[in-house]
Amino acid sequence: MPKKTLPAYAVMKPVRTYKASIPFPATCSTYTRSTSTSPFISHHHLDPSHCSSTMAAADTDKLNNLRSAVSALTQISDSEKSGFINLVSRYLSGEAQHVEWSKIQTPTDKIVVPYDTLSAVPEDAAQTKSLLDKLVVLKLNGGLGTTMGCTGPKSVIEVRNGLTFLDLIVVQIESLNKKYGCNVPLLLMNSFNTHEDTQKIVEKYAGSNIEIHTFNQSQYPRLVVDDFLPLPSKGETGKDGWYPPGHGDVFPSLMNSGKLEALLSQGKEYVFVANSDNLGAVVDLKILNHLIQNKNEYCMEVTPKTLADVKGGTLISYDGKVQLLEIAQVPDQYVNEFKSIEKFKIFNTNNLWVNLNAIKRLVQADALKMEIIPNPKEVDGVKVLQLETAAGAAIKFFDNAIGINVPRSRFLPVKASSDLLLVQSDLYTEKDGYVIRNPARTDPANPSIELGPEFKKVGDFLKRFKSIPSIIELDSLKVSGDVWFGSNVVLKGKVVVAANSGEKLEIPDGAVLQNKEVHGAGDI
Repeated sequence: MPKKTLPAYAVMKPVRTYKASIPFPATCSTYTRSTSTSPFISHHHLDPSHCSSTMAAADTDKLNNLRSAVSALTQISDSEKSGFINLVSRYLSGEAQHVEWSKIQTPTDKIVVPYDTLSAVPEDAAQTKSLLDKLVVLKLNGGLGTTMGCTGPKSVIEVRNGLTFLDLIVVQIESLNKKYGCNVPLLLMNSFNTHEDTQKIVEKYAGSNIEIHTFNQSQYPRLVVDDFLPLPSKGETGKDGWYPPGHGDVFPSLMNSGKLEALLSQGKEYVFVANSDNLGAVVDLKILNHLIQNKNEYCMEVTPKTLADVKGGTLISYDGKVQLLEIAQVPDQYVNEFKSIEKFKIFNTNNLWVNLNAIKRLVQADALKMEIIPNPKEVDGVKVLQLETAAGAAIKFFDNAIGINVPRSRFLPVKASSDLLLVQSDLYTEKDGYVIRNPARTDPANPSIELGPEFKKVGDFLKRFKSIPSIIELDSLKVSGDVWFGSNVVLKGKVVVAANSGEKLEIPDGAVLQNKEVHGAGDI
């Protein structure tokens, strides 16, 4: 495959996560602090007007001072201000979440439905069109490509054949619309970090057979840990003063942007939400048909865990409801059990299908009180706090919510250059925007790939491979040091390429490395 280059993005100013103790609120005696190091906090329903009676006086003062400072911020809307204050007041008034381990039950097949038991989709094209006309696809597009050495939205990194994540998504939906004569729109939820660039990028799809809508998730001020005031009110005028509060914000943001009402007025019923970097998150008619037939308001796609996924959130039955259990909620003594593939066999892919009317009902009732994730950061030496929520945690608030245990092919995220190597190799092909696994690979598992820091940035990764090696028969690859790959290299079995310190190691064109450990040219 020809080597592709990326736009020359500028380097972004780093914002560090710091490993400090999370500033837990000093609330009244109803607050119990967890003995776990869990950063997740679950909260009782509290509106700000009720906070003063359930908060320690110090926290009431903190909240009043914060409310006053936030009201003076001109960069955000009133709905963002009230959403932020509501989140902070829940944090200050909440109690640490305790999961009673003995109450956890493994969900039945009625709650986590095996994918292969789903009914076949009607073959009638008119019925299929009618199904798809109820659907909206929403991609979470708030993330930057900073971990891969790029700025700008991560969705514009080239993945395969010169096509970006966004190109592939557009081509997929366009081919569906063309095939069935339907109108599945694409929504992109941007953050303030990605909005401007995305607006320019989507212009290139103006002639496509697809409606593209963009909207912004909320923009909240970072909290200065020392005095609990917003960073922007202390002189930080740039983007570093703000943060997007996690993808749990998708539900109120859909409503506040006016997009939810517009979609409902067009007869849309379900939204398929997924990360823009998950190449496996494509529209699935069997899932959509199942949800409509069974009136499920919410569906989380889960897939079997491998040893690489032991930290992923899982679905459990708890107090008669299905809910997401994240590793951070697990008491210390049960963490190894949580990671066990025997007991907790599935994990959340973050492919979510949600009924639009249900979102409207729950947002209007202010009923989506997901666990709060305190995320400590450091900006220019100032310790700050971000309070975030996750969309998967909303499952317990929806009626008739289920999981569907889907094939692993529906989870193909690209989080690092090692993932890029997989999807750019001969292990996958691309057709109509779909990235499809090569049937010539008989092992159902993908090879394990570890690339050293020299390959971390996409630009460096592309320079170090003249062409992407053939890896159909590869079991594992570990690369470290100053390594450069020629063209048409073939890797098989277990391969370790580790350049000696201070030496450049070039793998020549056409080399075949099978079950080899290479440290210098003499080992090839």
